[in-house]
Amino acid sequence: MMLLVGTMKGGFILDGDSSRTRWKLRGPFFDGFETYDMVGDNSEGETQLYGAVNTWTWGPVIYKSSDSGKSWRRAESSPRFPKKKGGLTVKRIWNIQPDGKGKLYAGVEPAALFVSEDESKTWKGFDGLNYHSTRSKWQPGNGGLCLHTILIHPRNRKKIRVGISAVGVLGSDDGGRNWRFMNKRIRADFLPNKFPEYGQCVHKIDYNPSNPDVLYLQNHGGVYRSDDFGERWSEIGKKLPSDFGFPVGVHRKKPDTVYIVPLAGIGRFPVKGKFQVWVSRDGGKSWEGSSKGLPQTAFFGVLRDGMAVDDEDPGGVYVGTTTGQVFFSRDEGESWEKIADNLPRVTSVSFIS
Repeated sequence: MMLLVGTMKGGFILDGDSSRTRWKLRGPFFDGFETYDMVGDNSEGETQLYGAVNTWTWGPVIYKSSDSGKSWRRAESSPRFPKKKGGLTVKRIWNIQPDGKGKLYAGVEPAALFVSEDESKTWKGFDGLNYHSTRSKWQPGNGGLCLHTILIHPRNRKKIRVGISAVGVLGSDDGGRNWRFMNKRIRADFLPNKFPEYGQCVHKIDYNPSNPDVLYLQNHGGVYRSDDFGERWSEIGKKLPSDFGFPVGVHRKKPDTVYIVPLAGIGRFPVKGKFQVWVSRDGGKSWEGSSKGLPQTAFFGVLRDGMAVDDEDPGGVYVGTTTGQVFFSRDEGESWEKIADNLPRVTSVSFIS
């Protein structure tokens, strides 16, 4: 098993044994380059690893590995806006998402969605989203106008949901031709109208693939749940010490178990400087803080892709910090241990069996 860790200065791999008690660090790959996401795809039999690497030489590019990260090569092409339409240039690749059926999706900054059906040899944009009629009115969040979350419904792959900061949730039910806003009941506390059609600063969305209609969302203000794949949202974070945070993760075998990291203040630090991962085991009805093994004097943050949940039993939870630590729980969030330290600022964490 592998934990793929993207950082601001390259990518790393943590190889774990079958018991997840021993971890060996490899890297850095893409030395010195912003690596906003690293993912693995073994749906076609052979494991392919992908890295979203933002370079100052070739621009934002996709890297690939077919040998478990021993070697990497730059993909033949990477997501780009067509020159004939003009006006938009890919600044960063934020998110890569295999759909398990041979397609690879990429979300970029400025907010746009692309797909490859040939392992990143060629890419196609979704014009209905990328040139949406309201695009000129979209505003960036503090991290930029980024498309950072891509969800493909596993039972109906024409249903796609994306998260954009600071635009909100958009969805397509026809494979990406037509798009609509899906922000019902999500707050935008920083706007005069607290519930606009769009303009919400969604930070991350996750789900359990076995129960895909139930989505969990961490917003700039509020934690939310949807039971109908994003049509309507209900707030579930009022009992938390802070409803601000970036990542959200859902247990891969227990769909009602959800993990978040509440942050507070302009510095986006753990509440009262004590690092806790908060867990709900009943779909957001109640929450409990988990801190056993975590530092209780902590002034770092956790970014939107800095959390991953594996598919082992019992489920493992991984959290990477802005000061270069990776913490791991092998008991579904009851206790924690540090499995990596002194890395660059962690931008993403993902797990592959």
